[in-house]
Amino acid sequence: MLGYERCLKESLLMEINHYFDDQVLSVSFENSNGLSSIGVMEPGNYEFLTSQNERMVVISGALLVQREDDPEPLLYSDGEEFHVTNDQTFNVEVTEPTAYLCEYS
Repeated sequence: MLGYERCLKESLLMEINHYFDDQVLSVSFENSNGLSSIGVMEPGNYEFLTSQNERMVVISGALLVQREDDPEPLLYSDGEEFHVTNDQTFNVEVTEPTAYLCEYS
């Protein structure tokens, strides 16, 4: 389930997104780098479907990621990144609260 709130402050439009019964929260924003979101995932297993190409960077914590083309899940931790192409499903296992940055293209 997706919920969102819009905040407008000095021409900066942000959307606050709630996923998976508030277990995943993110703030979407647009700047000179384009559209991005920064968020936190609580421990759990989540399935996402992309609508754009995504570059995901783990800020703190770890994500065990299974993309459609990966033969097995891959672990990404602090400072590491992975890419997911448009219109692809991927699964994420989170064992500790984890912060991430997602850049869309």
